[in-house]
Amino acid sequence: MEFNDPAGMLRACVERLGEKTGRQYAAMARRGFRLERVTDDVQATGRCRLGGPALLEPGSPWPELGGVPLSPYAVLDTDVLAPWLGDDLPTRPGLLNFFFLDPDLPYEEYRKLDAHAPEAWRVIPADPVRAVETAAPGPARSHPATPVHAAGVVMLPDSWDVDDGDVEFDESAYWGAAALMLEKMDGLDGNTAGGHRAFGWPDTSYASQVTRRDADGPAIHLLQLAEDAELGWGWGDAGTMYFTIPAKAFAAGDFSQAVADMRCC
Repeated sequence: MEFNDPAGMLRACVERLGEKTGRQYAAMARRGFRLERVTDDVQATGRCRLGGPALLEPGSPWPELGGVPLSPYAVLDTDVLAPWLGDDLPTRPGLLNFFFLDPDLPYEEYRKLDAHAPEAWRVIPADPVRAVETAAPGPARSHPATPVHAAGVVMLPDSWDVDDGDVEFDESAYWGAAALMLEKMDGLDGNTAGGHRAFGWPDTSYASQVTRRDADGPAIHLLQLAEDAELGWGWGDAGTMYFTIPAKAFAAGDFSQAVADMRCC
């Protein structure tokens, strides 16, 4: 769920969850972005875009799985996103290119590949000074290049991404923290699965947790790609694609550990 006003966010959390639990929940907030199409009144944010060719450094190998090239889906220009992210962006990776094995490959070719293998997706940083537009080799597809405006918002984890240890709750009244959130935060549940988002928290409207956790805490959300008819991609039945990365790897700028997760109804 996202807010334009951090003070209003805190107030809503305390009103619905009580002083202590509300402040614990509000402390989980992260800064992120709504990715909006450019209009006459809304300008592109740096080189951020959906679709189009990749922006890679000269000589960078194109990512592939079993000899089949992955398709490019988005580019984030973190240099222009950095002022809003602040400490939420511990390194300066420059441009981030997002790739995934095209689910619309011919069936016979697709079924030979392990779409769940780590090589089926990739997040590749590039120096914005040296990066050049690089067209996708066939049979990978390049969707229409769509510059986007990144609108800064403050995001809270949706109900299914809250663990029992994150907030205090009455265990005799609720089977878990998620149950508390589903009841008390009803009406402020995000409903962003139909939109494209960067950083912050993902929408988790599929009654399951998207954000993996390890000893370093919740993973960092990098990108959420919704079904988009104009761009010509979809992720199953009302599906969404999520790219996340372990917190430790993100802090070190090691995007080779990023994970893609497709969810659908």
